[in-house]
Amino acid sequence: MSRVGSKPIQITPGVNASISGDVISVTGPKGQLSVAIPRVIEIKIDGQNIVLTPINKSKDVSSIHGLTRTLVYNAVYGVSNLWTKGLELVGVGFRAEVRGTDLVLNVGFSHPVVISAPANITFSANEGKINVSGIDRQLVGEMAAIIRRVKPPEPYKGKGIRYQGEKVRKKAGKAAKALGGVAGAK
Repeated sequence: MSRVGSKPIQITPGVNASISGDVISVTGPKGQLSVAIPRVIEIKIDGQNIVLTPINKSKDVSSIHGLTRTLVYNAVYGVSNLWTKGLELVGVGFRAEVRGTDLVLNVGFSHPVVISAPANITFSANEGKINVSGIDRQLVGEMAAIIRRVKPPEPYKGKGIRYQGEKVRKKAGKAAKALGGVAGAK
């Protein structure tokens, strides 16, 4: 049995959950999400808890059990609190600004890059930092990855767009390799 899947999900105050067929719908102050439940998982709402139980005890069902519990938890958390992913701009002259629902990036190209926000996703930019917020964790992560893909950090100077707290391994340039090769030959 999955250790993650066996934990009940507590429904926070202000959040309503309802089950209809193979779908659980979660509504809260920030919005509404629904999660499809596989047929091998049985779901019940017991008071203020959501309990997921597998139909049988095979290894495949155990992994699906844990995944489904995590997806339902992410929906419950997202409609009461927002999921947020942070990005950093590293480079001289790199800027980001929000115009309406669009994010405009100036990251060393001859033109600004405009990224439109899908429904339930908001951008905020402040002094070299970008925050992507929304109720759907998967969509927040995907939008952060799309922004990072515009100009990923390069390995020599580390310039580009990176996740907050991401460590970029830097390579030695040609000059450092040449000095290292000569010094190592003696």
